[in-house]
Amino acid sequence: MIIIEYEEITPSLGKAFKELEEFAKQNPNILSFTKNGNLKAQNYVGIIQTKSGFVLEILPKISEKNDITKSKQILIKMLKTLKNTPFKNYQKANLKIDKLPLLEIFIKMFLYEVGNLIKKGIKSDYISLENNKSFLKGKLKISKHITKNIAHKERFFIEYDEYIQNRIENQIIKTTLLFLQKKSKKFQRQIREYLFVFDEIDKITDIKTAFNKINLSRDMKYYDNILLWSRVFLLNNSFSPYKGKNEVFALLFDMNRLFEDYVAFYFKKYYKNVKLQHNKYYLLSQNNTNFFKLKPDIYLIDKNIILDTKWKIINDIKDISQSDLYQMFAYAMRYNCDEVYLIYPKINDIKTDSFDFIEMDKKLHIRFFDLQNFNIDL
Repeated sequence: MIIIEYEEITPSLGKAFKELEEFAKQNPNILSFTKNGNLKAQNYVGIIQTKSGFVLEILPKISEKNDITKSKQILIKMLKTLKNTPFKNYQKANLKIDKLPLLEIFIKMFLYEVGNLIKKGIKSDYISLENNKSFLKGKLKISKHITKNIAHKERFFIEYDEYIQNRIENQIIKTTLLFLQKKSKKFQRQIREYLFVFDEIDKITDIKTAFNKINLSRDMKYYDNILLWSRVFLLNNSFSPYKGKNEVFALLFDMNRLFEDYVAFYFKKYYKNVKLQHNKYYLLSQNNTNFFKLKPDIYLIDKNIILDTKWKIINDIKDISQSDLYQMFAYAMRYNCDEVYLIYPKINDIKTDSFDFIEMDKKLHIRFFDLQNFNIDL
């Protein structure tokens, strides 16, 4: 099922609705209850898969028309700007993902990484093995040799090193492929082909311990992104925390953070001397102790301009909350800025506007970031 941010879900879903209700009770910031008994998606997007196999796909609201295809395109485009995530290598031309369900898109991104890894070469390492052999090699394990070979004088229980591909990183990748084989409906053939390549590599049983054993050498940088994906799938590492155990898999994104990173990426690309999350100043002090650190999203140092992003749908200037205005006033005063900007997503044709702070030579500008064209007019 695909819905758009802020859209409602009705009890007509039956068992799936009951499962989502349990999720909403523990995560009201993601799914909230309405007065008429429905559930309403909040400003979190992504996937929630329940134990019954039902998949809820939540996409961002990027226009009044709720265009699902465009919404999906914009979401993937925004994800690419997130730091320290596996989305950075996404190549639209290679993946052709517009018509795929969101979960299958993420699976295809992972498989794209596996394909690249196979082309570059699956790394081997010296792995310590123990075996009962008919020849002596490496180190004789005396206690085990005596126990196992009392009646077999011709055998030796030995420990030895062998240069093979069965290293922990490859085991994690194979285990991820096996996990996704149960999830994907679109890429069964491709997963089977890759599993054939990893045939002699073991499956992980203790997943958390396995990730702690990862040891990448300098020539294994191309493993970084695929292991990030493995963390997402095997450890269920959602990019937004949630509670509950009724979900088989969930991958969620806070649109506040996503929009903030998207806009910040734009300013880092097109402006010089940009500081993100500047945290030099406080609002209050008492007895030489400071309180309430100010942390604007974007600070254009050369221009001494503060910009703050808000993922809110603004249909009228009156929709702007007082708390947002007070926050910008605090920035203007503490940073001694002549201009501060509140940036919202451009959902409709609302016009930009500017205001004067009363009895002060400082201005507040309201601007709207064009998500589709990756642009803003200051």
